[in-house]
Amino acid sequence: MVAFFASTILSVIAYRFIPVYFTPLMFIRCGQQLTSGESLTLRHHWIPIEEMSPSLPVAVMASEDQRFLEHHGFDFKAIEYAARRNREHPEKRKLGASTISQQTAKNVFLWPGRSWVRKGFEAYFTTLIEIFWSKQRIMEVYLNSIEMGDGIYGADAVAEWHFHCQAKDLTRSECALIAATLPNPRKFNSASPSSYMLKRRGQILHQMKFVPAFPKEGQDVK
Repeated sequence: MVAFFASTILSVIAYRFIPVYFTPLMFIRCGQQLTSGESLTLRHHWIPIEEMSPSLPVAVMASEDQRFLEHHGFDFKAIEYAARRNREHPEKRKLGASTISQQTAKNVFLWPGRSWVRKGFEAYFTTLIEIFWSKQRIMEVYLNSIEMGDGIYGADAVAEWHFHCQAKDLTRSECALIAATLPNPRKFNSASPSSYMLKRRGQILHQMKFVPAFPKEGQDVK
């Protein structure tokens, strides 16, 4: 137990400063590609958040976690709403309530899945990164590590392969379109958006009007 807590805490502290070049999901996807006979595809370039379009953090907050700057890792209002809605309307697609902090913890330290064991580890690592990382660092790691297409991870890779530009040059509309794919980036393609995707982009662009500009490191996040 001592070794577990020491190693996990040290890992979280180390990633406060070290770029996350690879994640468990990247290795899992590569294994799936090899097993199915597909060509190995892994597109990922780590860049600082300062080299990303300022609209991208706003877009993912509007789409995924509008109270990201307010909560401490868990959005209990969203959890309560999702639980009530899923209970009252079991015939509809189940809502989730994972925050950007939770998704970052899962992407960097854990494996995909819905077991209670994995959710327990997710809560543990979410608490750690909220303690040891700033909100800016959480967002930076999130935008660099999240899956944004088939074999595509992070803002710079999706900008290059889907929009033929650098992450800093992504437009507000393109950022909203990327955010629209995040529930299922292997199904929804920001390079070739469906009518549903375009509708979702419009909704995110509207929500972005109510999300504050993302603060720089050292600025007040409230």
